[in-house]
Amino acid sequence: MDLTEARKRIIVAVDVPDLDKAWEITDKLDSTGVLFKIGLELIVPFGIGEILNRLTTDQIENDRFFIDAKLCDIPNTVGAAARQIAMCDVGMFNVHASAGADAMAVAVQNRGVSKVLAVTILTSLSNEQCKEIYGNEPNDAVLLLALLAHTAGVQGLICSPKELTMLHEHRVAEDMLKITPGVRPTWAAANDQKRVMTPAEAIRAGATHLVIGRPITKPPESLGGELYERMEKAVDLIAAEIAGAPAEVVA
Repeated sequence: MDLTEARKRIIVAVDVPDLDKAWEITDKLDSTGVLFKIGLELIVPFGIGEILNRLTTDQIENDRFFIDAKLCDIPNTVGAAARQIAMCDVGMFNVHASAGADAMAVAVQNRGVSKVLAVTILTSLSNEQCKEIYGNEPNDAVLLLALLAHTAGVQGLICSPKELTMLHEHRVAEDMLKITPGVRPTWAAANDQKRVMTPAEAIRAGATHLVIGRPITKPPESLGGELYERMEKAVDLIAAEIAGAPAEVVA
């Protein structure tokens, strides 16, 4: 895999509180070819339509955006929300697998040209926290939710890279995208992520895309240069790791 293709496997988490800051990040990184995740910090105050109107340009089209709304409600409400998001022609949006197979299925029915991703267990949860909430270890909880997601026909799963090998062994998600937060290069701090891997480790384990926020948007000064120079360097370093992973795993 070459570096151009590797950059397309990176989803930059644009987790900032205002549209001007979001635009600065997407504008500076548009030429790298990465995708962009828009989460609740922007969605709540501004709405998806206003965000896309501000951030999309001739270079950055709607399909490079992943709307991280984590829909979780009764099927009728999830379906209605999915229909509204689908009108924006974004590349991907997500639902919580814990909403159940019916809610995920109706999101799939209403997805338009967008891909639906199912969130399993948040990567900020430790093993103990996972057991407190779901009554299971992360592997068991993720497997159950992944089976529900597969039944519902979603196009991708979101899980920790730590669960990718288990999913491969159970042949649950072979035909799905596998999107992994909880990815941290060796030169970046783990922050609030608990179940983490490096980019190369995650790709070798079977991830198709990596969601990475602060290592790119708040890169360490040790990378050298001004902020946006460091952001581009961070993308290049991560892309080089991805490109170095076995091509047959990433394909």
